[in-house]
Amino acid sequence: MTAAQDTFYMAKAIQLAKRGRYTTAPNPNVGCVLVKNGQIIAEGWHKKAGQGHAEVEALKQIANAQGATAYVTLEPCSHHGKTPPCCDALIKAGVSRVVAAMTDPNPLVSGQGLAKLQDAGIEVLCGVLADDAYALNRGFIKRMTEVRPFVRSKLAMSLDGRTAMASGESQWITSAESRADVHKLRAESSAILTGIGTVLADDPSLTTRVDFDVQQPLRIVLDSQLQMPVTAKMATLAGRSIILTCSTDTDKQQRLQQAGFEVYSLPAQNARLDLFEVMKFLARNCQVNDLLVEAGAILNGALLEHSLIDEAIIYMASCVLGDQGRGLFHLPSLHTMADKKMLKLRDVRQIGADLKLTLTAR
Repeated sequence: MTAAQDTFYMAKAIQLAKRGRYTTAPNPNVGCVLVKNGQIIAEGWHKKAGQGHAEVEALKQIANAQGATAYVTLEPCSHHGKTPPCCDALIKAGVSRVVAAMTDPNPLVSGQGLAKLQDAGIEVLCGVLADDAYALNRGFIKRMTEVRPFVRSKLAMSLDGRTAMASGESQWITSAESRADVHKLRAESSAILTGIGTVLADDPSLTTRVDFDVQQPLRIVLDSQLQMPVTAKMATLAGRSIILTCSTDTDKQQRLQQAGFEVYSLPAQNARLDLFEVMKFLARNCQVNDLLVEAGAILNGALLEHSLIDEAIIYMASCVLGDQGRGLFHLPSLHTMADKKMLKLRDVRQIGADLKLTLTAR
């Protein structure tokens, strides 16, 4: 195979992997293409955690993969999890060559899968379209390498940078098209994080409403003093609603648990939840890869202050709310231009009547 052919088939594998982006959490999105004599003979992708991995799904499609090349967007696993090792399946099938986009960041696998294939006499190439593969699983990679999720904050603002009127009224700043787009962001996320202030003001559901199969994200509320009403809407919904607190009030915890919430106590910092401990908890205990933040200025400001926002998605409407309205980030520590927080603009596109800005940490 030429380098151009390797790139072509890997691009196809990446497109296949994207089909699982709403349902595979906490597993990564993986695609596989089997090629023999210059022809694609089988394709597969990982559809859901606990089900067959991409390589196995592809091998199911054919009776004979002897001598084929397998293009896989992530290093084939070499350990027993909920499913057997994909390395063993490829070796047994008799493939002669494996091309991987990147090594697996999971320490249980990293490098071992490729080594096992080489030990079996299979030619191995790694690094084809690595950047595309990284973007496909940035949350999984962040969780495996930094023990925290990839954090994306969704914000909606007016032309003058306001998220709500001074009274707190905010529905609706942006268009119906933007709100529909937000539901796609939710569908791509393992969990949605908000603060107790947003819950008390809006009583949100934090569910994703889309017209395709999706795994509903976890609902996470930061509530340092356990102000959550037992009548909150999200307590009655299917799926997990989790409260993280630093309060030691066991009576309040018990009442909220009886209402349907899961309540966990975490360390505090200055009488508020330690955000670094929050991220560790979500990664280790909830296996959250991609975290979507839908919160107010205080929580968003704290996350930005601690460099915990990896990407900001801002929907900007063509309206003006005035200088008494509420801002995007509460950052009382900023006093001079030298203190300003810098983000990098990555993408701008029109959604309905609004602009959608995508910014990342520099």
